[in-house]
Amino acid sequence: MSSAPPPIPVTVVGLGADGWAGLTAAARSSLSRAEVLIGGPRQLDLLPAAECPGQRVAWPSPLRPAVPKLMAEHAGRRTAVLASGDPMFYGIGRALAEELGPRSLQVHPHPSSVSYACARLGWPVEDTEVVTVVGRPVARLTAALHDGRRVLVLSAGASSPGEIAALLRERGFGPSRMRVLEQLGSEREDAYEGTADGWDHAPGDPLNVVAVDCRRDPAHAGPRLGATPGLPDAAYEHDGQLTKRHVRAATLCALAPAPGELLWDIGGGSGSIGIEWMRTHPSCRAVAVERVPERAARISRNAGALGVPGLRVVVGAAPEALAGLPAPDAVFIGGGLTAPGLLDAVWAALAPGGRLVVNTVTLESEAVLAERHRRHGGDLVKLAVAHAVPVGGFTGWRQAMAVTQWSVTKPATAPRTPEPTATKEKDQT
Repeated sequence: MSSAPPPIPVTVVGLGADGWAGLTAAARSSLSRAEVLIGGPRQLDLLPAAECPGQRVAWPSPLRPAVPKLMAEHAGRRTAVLASGDPMFYGIGRALAEELGPRSLQVHPHPSSVSYACARLGWPVEDTEVVTVVGRPVARLTAALHDGRRVLVLSAGASSPGEIAALLRERGFGPSRMRVLEQLGSEREDAYEGTADGWDHAPGDPLNVVAVDCRRDPAHAGPRLGATPGLPDAAYEHDGQLTKRHVRAATLCALAPAPGELLWDIGGGSGSIGIEWMRTHPSCRAVAVERVPERAARISRNAGALGVPGLRVVVGAAPEALAGLPAPDAVFIGGGLTAPGLLDAVWAALAPGGRLVVNTVTLESEAVLAERHRRHGGDLVKLAVAHAVPVGGFTGWRQAMAVTQWSVTKPATAPRTPEPTATKEKDQT
């Protein structure tokens, strides 16, 4: 009994700025034998026509949605896809692996621009943070800014260095040293530098990487932002609907974010829980659900200002607004707890092992949490914070409103019994 021949693997070849001359013999052989060559116009132009006679196909824009169609069109033909540097490092290799499967690919990596840049700068790669702004907002850089850290920014084009300098000034990192490295690995390699405060360079080559030695301006008026949850309240634009700093830190601790996980932040208010969830790791994702449009817009502004512009904001009231959202790994409810059906909808959406954390300050909602705690277990705690304030010529304590918090992990088998209906109220902490 004969079996069908295995599919022809798609070859993925990483190219440097030195083009054909910088390729290995195996990579050249794959490109010479390819019937179809797919890549960006700049990459295709780096291949000599005599050695690479295959049909040339330029990627359309946007690129990612075009991957399935192009792969299907050329299935069964020897196809080579071109990438910049290492295809598996912020490159097309990821999309192809997701679409075709890793076993359907033959990858020929090239040194990435990060490897070249660290070699020129004398920076250890493992100690250097990398942020890409290719197809992403420059605001993503904000979350990586810490005094004394070294950051490499993968530029989107010639204008990126100027945009990066402007963001550094705005975020209080104007003294930071910036070095722009162009055409790394080619004969036209060049570099120039300056500080963000005094950046006056005209846009240069679009193929560049920006190296940033982070230096915070001690005179900057904005609050210092650390790497852990519990940012200063002053870091947020808000109208009073803000989970305060110490309660926020305790809430994130209970939510226990891990890389790659998704949070639903219901009753987003100012977005602080979702924002600080995403700041714990670049791969963490969050959806903030907020029924008031003005607050929803404020959440987006806060997310951009604090370095996580990818936070998704849904305008609407839960539980109706939860329909169609991707399944969460964790859920925080900071408002609208007594909306009919909300807790049942959230509990059903969580997979076994998912976490639910609910904060409230009202007696009515506290009664709901007590009943849920009786049924599902978990931890029910009261969080009380007092601040020292002037009392005449002395100092005394001013007690903030206490917050009742229920946190629970959904077990493998969870009971589902009907809940008594409750009066809908607004309850945001």
